[in-house]
Amino acid sequence: MSHENAKPMVTDVFVKGAIQGWNIATHSTIPNVLMAFVIIRALNVSGALPLIGDLFSPLMALFGLPGEAAAVLVAGWMSMGGGVGVACALFDQGAITLQDCAVMAPAIYLMGSQLQYMGRCLGVIGTRGSMIPVLLGISVLNAFIAMFIMNIIC
Repeated sequence: MSHENAKPMVTDVFVKGAIQGWNIATHSTIPNVLMAFVIIRALNVSGALPLIGDLFSPLMALFGLPGEAAAVLVAGWMSMGGGVGVACALFDQGAITLQDCAVMAPAIYLMGSQLQYMGRCLGVIGTRGSMIPVLLGISVLNAFIAMFIMNIIC
């Protein structure tokens, strides 16, 4: 049997997977979550977070959420890790509860990272520009439906 046809050792596969996991964590997940904490801190210091809360309070009340929860959804739309990070930061500050996090969790994943994927996927496969708002809108609508259902269940 030639060396080219030999199966890789289990330890080599494990090490390669561990390296890939480490790279994902250090180059994607941690920076997104850290960015979210910084954004929430900046919004608090600037006084913009209460303004966001007041502005979005009527919409978020439809889902039993405080207005500040809109920041989680916007961050989640840009980056799933960022949405989770914003939710953690707001929970840490007492702006949202665990129940609020449970209501928003499906929404973060149903419309998560659309801003990133719009360029990475939709542009690459040649999606017509006129269809992009429709595709994004369907995901946002699904997220809102999920939050409505979660508000009933929780």
